[in-house]
Amino acid sequence: MTKVLIIDDTKFIRLKIREIVEKIGMDVVGEASDGEEGLSRFIELKPDLVTLDITMPVKNGIEMLKK
Repeated sequence: MTKVLIIDDTKFIRLKIREIVEKIGMDVVGEASDGEEGLSRFIELKPDLVTLDITMPVKNGIEMLKK
């Protein structure tokens, strides 16, 4: 099963993405609310797919993607 990490600062958006991802048969292995937390979760969980918001506090999506 495809492991997915959802990174978005808006809880409602994370919930909606989770619903869509699970509906198509993928496994949400984690969530994060900013790029710093997202990078840590990415290293820890090693997901197959990441959904990444661009505009977030602490470290935005572009900064996180570069790391």
